Parts: sequence; C-alpha cells; structure tokens
Amino acid sequence: MTRAVHVPARHDSATAHVSGRAIYLDDMPEPPGLLHAALVLSPHPHARILAVDVSEALALGSVVAVSAADVPGVNDIAPIRPGEPALAEGVAEYVGHPVAAVAAPTLDLARRAAALVKVDYEPLPALLDLDTAFATGARVAPDQIIGRGDVEAALAGALHRISGEVRCGGQDHFYLEGQIAIAVPGEDRDMLVYSSTQHPTEAQHGVAHVLGLPFAAVTVEVRRMGGAFGGKESQATIFAAIAALLAHKARKPVKLRLPREADMEASGKRHPFRIRYDVGVDGDGRIAGLDLELAADCGNVADLSPAVVSRALCHADNCYFIPAARFRGVPVKTNTVSNTAFRGFGAPQGMFAIEAVMEAIARRLGRPIEAVRAANFYGDAPRNVTPYGQEVEDNIIAEAVAHLDAVADLAAWRGAVDRFNAASPVIRKGLATMPIKFGVSFNLTALNQAGALVHVYTDGSVHLNHGGTEMGQGLFVKVAQVVADAFGIPLDHVRVSATSTGKVPNTSPTAASSGSDLNGMAALVAAREIRGRMAGVAAAEFGVAVEDVTFADGRVSAGNRSLGFGEVAKRAWQQRVQLSAAGFYKTPKIHFDLATGQGRPFYYYTYGAAAAEVAVDTLTGAVRVLRAEIVQDCGRSLNPAIDLGQVEGAFVQGLGWLTCEELAWDPSGRLATRGPSTYKIPGSRDVPPDFRVHLLDRPNREETVLRSKAVGEPPLMLAISAWLAIRDAIAGLPGEGPVVLDAPATPERVLAAIAARRAAI
Repeated sequence: MTRAVHVPARHDSATAHVSGRAIYLDDMPEPPGLLHAALVLSPHPHARILAVDVSEALALGSVVAVSAADVPGVNDIAPIRPGEPALAEGVAEYVGHPVAAVAAPTLDLARRAAALVKVDYEPLPALLDLDTAFATGARVAPDQIIGRGDVEAALAGALHRISGEVRCGGQDHFYLEGQIAIAVPGEDRDMLVYSSTQHPTEAQHGVAHVLGLPFAAVTVEVRRMGGAFGGKESQATIFAAIAALLAHKARKPVKLRLPREADMEASGKRHPFRIRYDVGVDGDGRIAGLDLELAADCGNVADLSPAVVSRALCHADNCYFIPAARFRGVPVKTNTVSNTAFRGFGAPQGMFAIEAVMEAIARRLGRPIEAVRAANFYGDAPRNVTPYGQEVEDNIIAEAVAHLDAVADLAAWRGAVDRFNAASPVIRKGLATMPIKFGVSFNLTALNQAGALVHVYTDGSVHLNHGGTEMGQGLFVKVAQVVADAFGIPLDHVRVSATSTGKVPNTSPTAASSGSDLNGMAALVAAREIRGRMAGVAAAEFGVAVEDVTFADGRVSAGNRSLGFGEVAKRAWQQRVQLSAAGFYKTPKIHFDLATGQGRPFYYYTYGAAAAEVAVDTLTGAVRVLRAEIVQDCGRSLNPAIDLGQVEGAFVQGLGWLTCEELAWDPSGRLATRGPSTYKIPGSRDVPPDFRVHLLDRPNREETVLRSKAVGEPPLMLAISAWLAIRDAIAGLPGEGPVVLDAPATPERVLAAIAARRAAI
C-alpha cells in the first residue's frame, strides 16, 4: 500500500514559486475602480496630535483621506489589551506610527497626496531605550512571575554563586512580501478583505471593530503569504483595517501595500531582551536556585507582548530541572514600534538566557558546558517538573544529545578545533553545542482549536479548506497529505483552497508551530467522518462488515471485491449519502493559569541538539559559521522534505538574529536600519558550507496527527550553538574572566569582546 504521509512530497506551490506563477496579493487582477493607498507616518517618537489637515491632499482631486476622526466604529484593534488604535488617536507614540492614510487612482498620486497632509504635533518626552524605560516603571502590561521553592535560601546555601547580565537584540521579519491588504466593499456595508495575514479571524475582528460592523459582515481571505515569521500575526490587522476604512469611505476597492522602508518603520519586530541572573550551584554545576529577570522591550503598546513574555518564561528552563526558581518577566514600554510575534515567540530569548547561565557556570567551574548541562537535565521524578508545574513525560533530550555525538563525533571535532587554534594566532575557531526542549501549544488554552471543511466529489476528487494559512512553510501540502492518506488516494486528488473566514470561522493564528497539529487533526476528523459513510456504502455493496472495508491506492476494497474511490463516491451520492463534513479539533490535556503561571500549557515537547563550528578573525571581528550538525525531533514526520527545509531555514534565521541582524535607532527615535542596505540578513555565503541535518524518527507519545511533531520554530534556537561557539573562540584567547558578548555578535561587538579579554591578562 502506498501512503501519502511519512514520505517526501514537494510543496504544493513549488512549481508556481520557482516559475513566478504563484499569485500573491499584489499579483491579483485589480478590481474596477481600485484605489491605491499610502500612509502618513509620525516623524516624532512621542507627540500630541493637535490637528490633521488633509485639504491640500484632497485638492489634488480623486483623493480620499482618513484619520482617527473618520473611524465609524471603535478605533481599537488590540489582540490582548485594549487601547491600540489602527490610526494614532490624540497621541503618536513612535516614529512611523500611522496617523492618516490617503487613497488615489494611482500609487504615485497617493504618495503625493500623503506628502501634502499637514499634521500639527506637540512633541512630548520620549522613552527610547530599555534601561531608561525600565527605571521609570514604564510598562505595557503587568510583570509576570513563575517559579517555585525558596530561591533566597537556595542561593545563600550554594557552594558557588554567579551573577551576570547579557542582552539579545531584536530582529526584523524581512519577509519577501511586505504588508499588504486589498479591501473590497460589498452590498449593505459588507467588506471583503484580502490580507497577507497569519490570523484571518483577528483581521476580521479588527476590520469589524473599526467599521462598526458585526463579524459576519467582514470576510477575510488569504491564499498565500510571501513569508511571515510572526510579523503578520497581529501586525497585518493594522493595514487591513486602514485599507478597509479607506474602502468604506470611498465605496471603492483599496489596495494598501507598504514599501520596504515604511514596512520596517511601521511594523513590529522581535523583542530585544535584557537578561539578569543570580544562580547558585554545587561543585558539579548542578543548580540549586536561580533568580532570573527577563526585561523585554515591547515598544509602544502591548500587542502580543504579554504572551511573548509568558512564553519566554516557560522556556527559560530549557532542558534543565531547577529546584528553586524565580523567573520574572518585565514587559517594558518604550516609544518605539510595538514589538510582536516572531518565530519562537519568546522561547528564543528564554533559552538564550538559560544557556548564558549554563556557560557562566561552566566557565566559573572550569568544566565542559556539556557536563554542566548533563548534571541539570530533566530526569525521573522528582526531577521532572518544570517551574510552571508541568511534568516532562516525553523526555528524549539525552537521546538527542547522544545522537548528535554519534553523528558528529564531538570529541574528534573538538580535537581538530584545538589543533587549528594552536597553530593560528589570528583566525580562531570555536565549537559549541545546544540542546533544546520546546513546548508545543499556545499558552492561551482557548487558541488550541481548529476547524476544517472537506468535500468529496463524485469523480473522487477532494476539496479541502481549513483555518490554517500558508506562508511558504508547507502547511497546505501537509494537511492535504493527511486527507489523501485518510482516503487512500493520490495526493494530487486533493485540492486546497484559500483560507477564508467565510468557510471556516473563528480560526486561531497559524503560529506557535501548531499549524499541522491543529488543522491536520481537524481535517483528519472530517475525512474520517466521510470515509465512514463511504465505507457503509461499500460494505452494503460488497456484503461485508463496515470494519472489513479498506481504502488504499485509490480503491475501496473488501476481500476480493474492489471499486475505485470515485465510483464509491458516485454511488454514495446516488444513495443520498452526505459527502461533505466539517471537522473540529481541540488539543486535549492542556490548561494554564496565566495569573499564577502554573499548569500544563503544552501538549508535548519537541527536542533537538546542534553543534556549530565558527571561525573568528581577531583583527576584524568577522565571523563565519563553517559547519553545523543538527539533530531534530519531528516525531513521525508527515513530510520529511518539508521538515528538512523548515529545520534549515529556521537555523539560518536564528544565525541572523544572533550574528548579523542589528536594529539601530538614531537619537531622534527613528529606525536607522530601514532596508537591505543597512539591515544585514543572512545571505547564501552565511549558510554553513558543511550543513547536515538529521531528523529523529520517533513517534510522538501523544496522539497528534499521525504521531508527528511540530517543526517550524524549534530549530531556530539551535542556532544559539553558533553564538556560544563565537564565545568559545574568544574564550580561547589569552586573558581572564568571562567573555562579554551580547547578541547579535556583530564584528564591532566581537572586537570589543576580544579587546576586553586581552585587557584582562
């Protein structure tokens, strides 16, 4: 029997992608009367808006303009906490804050009109850096704490006590397709919005709020995005709402597509974190207590920051049992663009923090970091409970680390690096490893649900629709594989249609690495329901019990009797048997009290381990990652080809965050890195020339879709191995004391760390 799952299958749009035939929003045929939109952005980081004058813009003719005063509904699109306007109302809170928008028959005219809009501002004091804002008590949400045990007593009684501070920077999503929305007004104030969004339901709600409409009057549709990485989870709602507001006022379709510079100024990033720790350990490096503070630069409003901070706290243990722990998350408000979801959603910063702690322990004790980690790994009871109260029941971290050692021969690798360094005073190599334990599910329990719609036609072809969105990650093909496998038909018999709130309502975002888990299971539920009905038809035809009917290789069989899948579908229709089903799935077992920080937020964990070798030029600070070995737990992979691409892409994106992608603001609060000429993302030469990925094939112990595991986010954190390897290279230079190196490890920071190391001789 040939199965459609657990085998490599190309992305459903692979040919269209490489041939340029894939249709993105900006490629869609323009509806008649389409207007093009442009934004008016605040030049101030913090200013009172005294007046908005659009008269000169309107004088150009055929121009429509809107500001907060034109909102017919509620000017609030907040995903979590209220008070996040689509257009700045009363106060602008960052450089790039949308204050007004205009639309015109051509994009050039729209941009001319936007430049003519006059806004009268009264500048106000601005908080432009994390430390100053932290000290003033500026917050976008209350602080969060999770933990257990008597931390003070554990620290006081520890043989060794180590404290320190380290920082990791933000990161721009730099998706290939920027933020874009097309709003088309319909009858009776209805609004159809084509949005490049990971969360069609949130965009639907945001548009409905701004226009004062019921949710049912707004339909949001997305066939594909040209990348997202979290940047189109909540942020896309801003631009969908503005486009809809213009379309509502003009009663014409409106397209709002941001140029790269405006996109980078007006939309959020990964949160920069300041990490402070105080840890007590014994002589083997086993942690007795840890006091950890994670201060996140959240920007001007909450957006998704409370959830990002929560998830950072829930991953700050990584693979380690910490008997006395106090993890404090501080969501700091600054007058910069609101930071938001980004691949990993706080987990990278949490793991970055604990790995900095692990390295500090290893350096202080003069022990290999691998030995310190092993002394702290989760194990059997009672050392199997996280600081947030969840039992680690599926622990395979030791297996993943052992597998990495087996495929990479870490001892021999370390020997080769040491021999190179002994003969090379200028170019120095470093080697480091990184284990991960990543929790899969949304921390907000209500989001862990999905719906799907499956139709079987009388020729045997199948139509599939679900609430997940396709952003290049291969979700559509994976869910189609699940449905094809359920029916025992070839994959090309399943057609997936654009995600739409008009087909599957009340969807969760495609985020948290849960797209396949949720939507795959919902589709499987629907397919199995239809298959059961068809099996009844076949059983009656063959004169056998329903349980004796099988679906495989495009045929429905029992004993020596067999019919084509399409023939059975046709007979089912003739007998008036329903060939359509709506599937629904909710993740079992999970619960989490956000107030106490306790519960079981994750259905399961996925594990991985990586090793990276780097070369550091001690004269220029330049760094090159030479080799990476990755072991990633994918459960029973639905599609090893897609999963391999996800692992490779996530790791390289993590390298960008940790080595070269640096966001910088000038003294006036304006983003200085607004495009590829000033913001360095990894290129082809930044990919390790020796790059090997090994997928662990271990069925998920939990009943996920065909026992698979999530893969979209976890490998990004494996790139922390490269940051640690840079530190390892610097630590091998003559000198004393800890290596002082934040992330990203740009050449400037590397040179400063080398200079500090040498100055301590």
